[in-house]
Amino acid sequence: MNTTTQMATPPSPQPLAALASSTPLTRVSLAYVEQRINLYLRFGHPARTVQLDRWRRCAVFLPTVIFCRIRWQSNDYGTVRWQLMVLQACTPLDAMQSIPGIHPGARILLHAEGEQKTRAVLARIDAIEALGIEPAEVSPAYWRTLGNRLAAHLPLPDYSAERHAAWLAGRALQ
Repeated sequence: MNTTTQMATPPSPQPLAALASSTPLTRVSLAYVEQRINLYLRFGHPARTVQLDRWRRCAVFLPTVIFCRIRWQSNDYGTVRWQLMVLQACTPLDAMQSIPGIHPGARILLHAEGEQKTRAVLARIDAIEALGIEPAEVSPAYWRTLGNRLAAHLPLPDYSAERHAAWLAGRALQ
C-alpha cells in the first residue's frame, strides 16, 4: 500500500462574479442630481461599484461590512432632508431592516434625521478619522450607542484608541 502525502493548494481568490452566486450581497443605490439630491457613501468599502448612468451608481457590499450612507435633498425653497445611516450588510439568516434603496436590506446601527443630528454624527466621524481609525472598522456597539444617545438627546460619547484596541482584541478572540 503506497501512502503519499499530498499538499493541499490554497484556494485562489474568487472573482466578484463567482462570489455573487455563493455569497449574499447587499446592493446600495446612490444618486446625484445637482442642487436636488445627493445620496452617497461617507465611509465603507464596497466590493464593487457599478455606474448605472450619469446620475446613478450602485455599491455592492459583502456581509458584515459596515458603511455610512448620507441622503441630502432639496427643492426650490431649500434643503428638505438630511439623513445619515450607519448600516451593516447582512446575510439572509440575519435580522435586517428593509430600507429604501438597499436590497435586500441591512442592519441599522445608527439613524440620524435632520441637519443638527447629522452634523453631530459627521463631527464624530471626523474625530474618529483624526485618530487614524477607519470608521468602517469601528465597533458596531459604538455606532448603536451613538444612535441611542442621539435619539435620547444625551451627550454623545467619544471613540478612543483604547476602545478601538479593545474591540480589535475581542474580535480576534472570536
